[in-house]
Amino acid sequence: MIRFGTLRQRLNSRVPEPLGRRQALRMMETSYLAAASALIWVALYYLPVGGPLFRMSLPLPLALLQVRRGPKAGLEGVSLAVLLLVALMGPIRGPLMLFPYGLLAFWLGWSWHRGLSWWLSWGCGALLGTAGFLVRVVALSLLVGENLWVVITRAGAGLLDRLVDWFHLPLAPDLNHVQLMALALVVFQEVIYVLLLHALAFWIFPRLQGPIPEPPRLLHGLVALDPL
Repeated sequence: MIRFGTLRQRLNSRVPEPLGRRQALRMMETSYLAAASALIWVALYYLPVGGPLFRMSLPLPLALLQVRRGPKAGLEGVSLAVLLLVALMGPIRGPLMLFPYGLLAFWLGWSWHRGLSWWLSWGCGALLGTAGFLVRVVALSLLVGENLWVVITRAGAGLLDRLVDWFHLPLAPDLNHVQLMALALVVFQEVIYVLLLHALAFWIFPRLQGPIPEPPRLLHGLVALDPL
């Protein structure tokens, strides 16, 4: 009887304690929002329509997770989304979600959770988005066997030629000027993109119990008119 009682106590001690309500909600939100981000990335990668809408919505689920549940849940969500995409799309295409969308989602969620200024989250987010965009261009160039930076360079050359014609600039654009213009286009794109992410989060997140800091006074007029 004594041995049986001792064995029973040992077995009972190994039974895990049931999850609390808060832990269960955290696990559920992490899994659902990570799966939502993974599905948006799959749709962005394979569907021929809806690209701009998918790009605008891709970082928001994981950022919302971090605003609601903290940085640990945000890191778990990003990791889970990448693992899901590796299983669905392979070890090369799956992790590309990190550049820049996954990194942006983690940075913006962390900034909003900490209540940082929009200037800081916006500026660092634009730099992070630019770096992630360049990494993705390099990875996709290696994947398809072509230099995709040429496409951006052509756009920069066309814009530079138009600026020279419009303003009658005494400038003969060379390769360095074209490369700088192409990089400026990428930076400008990321500045607008990250600002739009801030505006969307400011409109949507409070309705989902995930408020973010108020915009600075200079930008308040751009986002105060809530279209939702």
